[in-house]
Amino acid sequence: MWIFWLIVVLVLGFGAYVRLAPSDPERWHVPLNVTEDRDLPGGAERVLPGEGDRLADLDRIARATPRTERLAGSVEEGRLTYITRTNLWGFPDYTTAERKDGDLMLHARLRFGRGDMGVNRARLDSWIRQLHAG
Repeated sequence: MWIFWLIVVLVLGFGAYVRLAPSDPERWHVPLNVTEDRDLPGGAERVLPGEGDRLADLDRIARATPRTERLAGSVEEGRLTYITRTNLWGFPDYTTAERKDGDLMLHARLRFGRGDMGVNRARLDSWIRQLHAG
């Protein structure tokens, strides 16, 4: 019976760590060097040529996304970083959007694990579809 309770404590401890681990803006809110669209094992990168002036629109879309909050940055600064947490465990994913040379660059990535089952790519592509629809 003690093994059961040990497993319960470990699972609850892991869940608390994932939800409560601090997010350091100096680690996640960094300048982007995205040159082409790429799908990565734990995220995705996108370049929207000539759409840098749409950063405020993208900010509105990101802030309307469930379980998403701004970690750092501003439209005026030209770079924003968001945290989007998964529904069940609250795993944090980080998305940075940056206006550079008239383009809009996006990078979404996970914090924990090696793969995200396409979640970050799907979020980025959804934001881009909404941006082009509005």
